[in-house]
Amino acid sequence: MSDKLRLLTSPSAFPNPQRVRLFMHEKGIADAFDETVYDMSPGGDQRKWPHLKMNPWGETPTLLLADGGYLSETAAIVRYLDQAYPGRKIMGESALEQGQDTMWENRIWIHVLYRIVTMFHVMHQGLGPKLELTSNPQWGEHCRKEALAHAALVDRHLADGRPWMLGGDDPTFADITLCVAIAFSKFPVNATPLDERFEHLDALWRRWQQRPGFQRAYADGGSGLDELAHLAAPARA
Repeated sequence: MSDKLRLLTSPSAFPNPQRVRLFMHEKGIADAFDETVYDMSPGGDQRKWPHLKMNPWGETPTLLLADGGYLSETAAIVRYLDQAYPGRKIMGESALEQGQDTMWENRIWIHVLYRIVTMFHVMHQGLGPKLELTSNPQWGEHCRKEALAHAALVDRHLADGRPWMLGGDDPTFADITLCVAIAFSKFPVNATPLDERFEHLDALWRRWQQRPGFQRAYADGGSGLDELAHLAAPARA
C-alpha cells in the first residue's frame, strides 16, 4: 500500500484540478502524491458519499492529509503545499510578492477563468443536472464578453515584455491560473481561444508549452485540445 498522500482529482480539461496539478509539477512534488482521477460523469465517485463526507460540494480537487484530514478548494490546497514542501515558493517569496501574486491570481480567476467556467455550465449540459443547474445561453454569452474584456486588461499588463505576471524569471500561481484559463478557453465547446485574440497571452501560452512542468501536467491526454495530444504519455501495457 502506498504511503503517499492522495489527491482526488479530474482529467486535465477540468480547470481547478489542473491548477493544482500544474502547481505540483512546477513545485517538483507531484511524485509525492497518488492521484485518484474521477471521470466526472454525473453519477461519478465525486458525487458518492465517501467523497461527499470530505467535500460536501462533490467537487475536485480534494487532498487527503497524513493525519486523516483533508483540504479542498484549489487556492487552499496550493497555499498549503507551497508552505509545507521545500522548493521555490510559487506564490511568492516576500510578503509583497505574495500580495501581488494573490492580487493578480484573484483577478484572473474571478474575471477571466470563472467567467469561462460559468459560460460552460450554463451553455452546455454535459456534466449533468447536479452541476449544470440551469440552461441560460444569454448569460453564457454575457460571461464570454466579460472574460474577453478582462483578458484584454491582463494582456495589457503583459505588454511591457515581462515573461510572467510578476515580471520574474519563473511563473507564479497567477501565471498558472492564466495558463489554465487559456487552455479552457480553447476547449472545443467553449470556442473562445484567448491566445488567438491577444498577442501577449499567445506568447505566454507558447512559453508555458516549453516548460517541463506543463508537459508533465498535460501528459494524461485528457485536455481535450488537439495541440496538446502529443504530450500524452504512452499507455501502460
